[in-house]
Amino acid sequence: MSQARRRTTARRELARNPRFEEISPEVGELDEAAVEDALAREPDEILSLLADLTGATDERLRNLARRLAARLFLDLSRRGPTRPRGTGRMVTQRYRPEAGDLDVDASLDALVGARSSGRAVDPEELRVRAWARPGTAICLLVDRSGSMGGRPLATSAVVAAAVAWRSPTDYSVLSFCKDVVAAKSQDVDKSNEAVVDAVLALRGFGTTDVAGAMVAAADQLRRSSAGRKVTVLLSDCRATVEGDVVGAAALLDELVIVAPESDDEAARDLARRTGARLTTVAGPADAAAALARALDV
Repeated sequence: MSQARRRTTARRELARNPRFEEISPEVGELDEAAVEDALAREPDEILSLLADLTGATDERLRNLARRLAARLFLDLSRRGPTRPRGTGRMVTQRYRPEAGDLDVDASLDALVGARSSGRAVDPEELRVRAWARPGTAICLLVDRSGSMGGRPLATSAVVAAAVAWRSPTDYSVLSFCKDVVAAKSQDVDKSNEAVVDAVLALRGFGTTDVAGAMVAAADQLRRSSAGRKVTVLLSDCRATVEGDVVGAAALLDELVIVAPESDDEAARDLARRTGARLTTVAGPADAAAALARALDV
């Protein structure tokens, strides 16, 4: 099958969603204004569709969707009561437009170098002064063993974005099925956009090793010196790989579970057996608030 024919076939499949042609009127196009308008009316449906488009066969459409999805999901993660509790302190952090004022001293080499060479300043080389609460570290475990398209994928990406915003200097994101893969390790600096993009690239497959994921989370959080260390398990918690889940949970200082609203029976059982806190999430539009409900106690 030719590449053009594959794109046509893939577009026909995407067009089964009644909102697809509204936001992508032509091959390789994505109407951002239409996305924003539809998002205000049907947020879960549009966020889910956008997550699917990040895996589109059409390369141009896929790249447009990835850039737009990262921006929208990060913006959504900042809405509502999602700041951590407690007294913060002013620290120098990697540049984020919304984080705070530019730290001129820490960014001076980048500014001078860009000016002397006549190039634009690389945002990754800039630093800002912003309030932070370094006493909290988070490890997010994303279950990728089931379906990872549409709503589940969008929900995972928004939760990852919310974790990155809440604890920008001390967090990790791990995806798991039988094996555990780090989208971001605890001690590795990575842009929020790159983390969200890595989560959006996940596709579901394989068995579910919940115990193994918790052991990996404990290893990540050992790399942090934070006073509060929280593992967030985003999963329906139906383990299909044998393991001592209760014993693995005992390795964690604090475990919270975020389960699908319509499929939380196994998660409730796991929370009861491990003493974890539990909340449910209705969809991607509810994801940042669900994380806040789980953490802000």
